[in-house]
Amino acid sequence: MTAPYAFTHALCRAPAPSAIHGIRADGGPDPDFTGLLAEHEAYVRALRDLGLIVDVLEPLDAFPDALFTEDVALTFPDGAILLRPGAPSRAGEVQHIRAALAAHHSCLLEMTGPGYADGGDILRLADRVIIGLSARTDRTGAEELAGLLGQLGYRAEIAETPPGVLHFKTGCGLIDAGTILAVPALARCPQFAGLEVVTIPPGEEEAANLLRINDTILVGDRWPATHAMLAARGLAIRPLATAQIARIDAGLSCMSLRW
Repeated sequence: MTAPYAFTHALCRAPAPSAIHGIRADGGPDPDFTGLLAEHEAYVRALRDLGLIVDVLEPLDAFPDALFTEDVALTFPDGAILLRPGAPSRAGEVQHIRAALAAHHSCLLEMTGPGYADGGDILRLADRVIIGLSARTDRTGAEELAGLLGQLGYRAEIAETPPGVLHFKTGCGLIDAGTILAVPALARCPQFAGLEVVTIPPGEEEAANLLRINDTILVGDRWPATHAMLAARGLAIRPLATAQIARIDAGLSCMSLRW
């Protein structure tokens, strides 16, 4: 397997005005659309600044959560997999991303059900892929996805996502090939055996959904203790605003598919 954060391409989707009504687990205020759009545009600029070729798809007003392209597919240099999102309101998004993925991937696999899986529950490591079970990814879907990953040559393991953690990657992110940043509830995940697990600084749990792109880590701009911890490890960081995106239960990994 190539390095799990070595990317040359990304696929994003511009937010539609309906995005302010996106799914959220605990209610709370709607995001400001102007601010949300600015956060997304800054994110796309960051990917391009880091050398990626980024395609930005047109917004889909009928699907408020469609800007979170990561949840509906998995992408690798040698193929892609169309997923079955766990939220019924997102099921139709899959058909709207199929052509864009087919344009880049000659091998395009697809989940057929009856289970479901969200890309936010999938963490790619250097030697395997972890599929986290959650309210959006059930065991039937995880097992089907593991079989599809096997067709692409990737070994999969299934993990439990702790209660209160929306997606597996809501609570963890890859710092480097051998190091995971995790919230305390995920720090002892058995599937992290053999890796160094660094616990997120107290009060900054939302920073766990960081995203490494080649030699730089994208991280939310509101988490100074996490910034200092990463910098102390000699890592290049690029803080990005996520206040509006966080209001609809999302973070930095959600807004792109990368390969």
